[in-house]
Amino acid sequence: MLFRLARPIAAALALSLSAAASLTPATASATTGNGATSPIFVLNSLDADISVISPKDFREIKRIPTGKEPHHLYLTPDRKTMIVANALGDSLTFLDPVTAEVQRTVRGIPDPYHLRFSPDMKYLVLAGNRLDHVDIYKWQPQNAAQPLALFKRFSAPKTPSHLSIDSKSSVVYASLQDSSELLAIDLNTMAPRWKIPVGKLPADLYLTPDDKHLLVALTGERSVEVYDVTGAQPKLVKKLETGDGAHSFRALGDKKHVLVSNRAANTISKIALADFSVVDTLKAPGGPDDMEILPDGRTLMFTSRWARKLTVMDLQSKQILTQVKVGKSPHGVWTLDQMPRQ
Repeated sequence: MLFRLARPIAAALALSLSAAASLTPATASATTGNGATSPIFVLNSLDADISVISPKDFREIKRIPTGKEPHHLYLTPDRKTMIVANALGDSLTFLDPVTAEVQRTVRGIPDPYHLRFSPDMKYLVLAGNRLDHVDIYKWQPQNAAQPLALFKRFSAPKTPSHLSIDSKSSVVYASLQDSSELLAIDLNTMAPRWKIPVGKLPADLYLTPDDKHLLVALTGERSVEVYDVTGAQPKLVKKLETGDGAHSFRALGDKKHVLVSNRAANTISKIALADFSVVDTLKAPGGPDDMEILPDGRTLMFTSRWARKLTVMDLQSKQILTQVKVGKSPHGVWTLDQMPRQ
């Protein structure tokens, strides 16, 4: 399941590892004035643990064991807990985002691969990647014994991958990786709205701040599709070329640009939201995956999936500042101190 989303060719993998190995770290440059004080979390999917990294000197402080295959993580609405979804472990790990201490483990959650909270704090939505379902859980933090209660399960063949929820908490979007489709579920009626075909191997989704356009990263291609989702049915308005293995989004934080990592191309594309055009391309070795941006707005971190490293880049100079050795197949990266996600 882990590698179905992107089957990079041997040449791309060899190139990414070679480029990563040739880098000379510049840790001193990476540690000055990035504005972060809270720990940085990197999910090591094949080691079943989390690397905790200091934002001051980009040094790994400790490892935290999780269930099998931790892939994605998300902050609770009260900002007091970071939740890690352990897909093959059928569990969620709750962590303190400031102290990096484990608060609790919730077991019996089938196949939690990707996760999103609704902005109104009512629901936690989970994508079951290997079990082909999307689960809607009621979020009830007042119930210490059972903070999550399954409310509705939707069949979502084949291989639901990534989720996005609009600002009104009215609709959840899910990419269906192996059927190359996009699914919309109405959170008010708790019924599917529509399902449409898209490009090959859709992965991450990015909904624009006005809720009008949904961007779909096509890991099986070298492009991003843009859909107008304001009507009863979505309309494809643009398909833009980014790079082989377009995979994960991270907004720049200015409400004007979003980044997309191209895993097989070893690049990151900067997309202008005004006209959905690629305005810049960054070299990003090691199979770039998930991304995070520190409060200074210029320090970009991304997991180098095939190189087992967290890479830190200066967005202004486009230079790599340092790389931190982490575990096998690093996937999600996150910290409490960050630029806005829009």
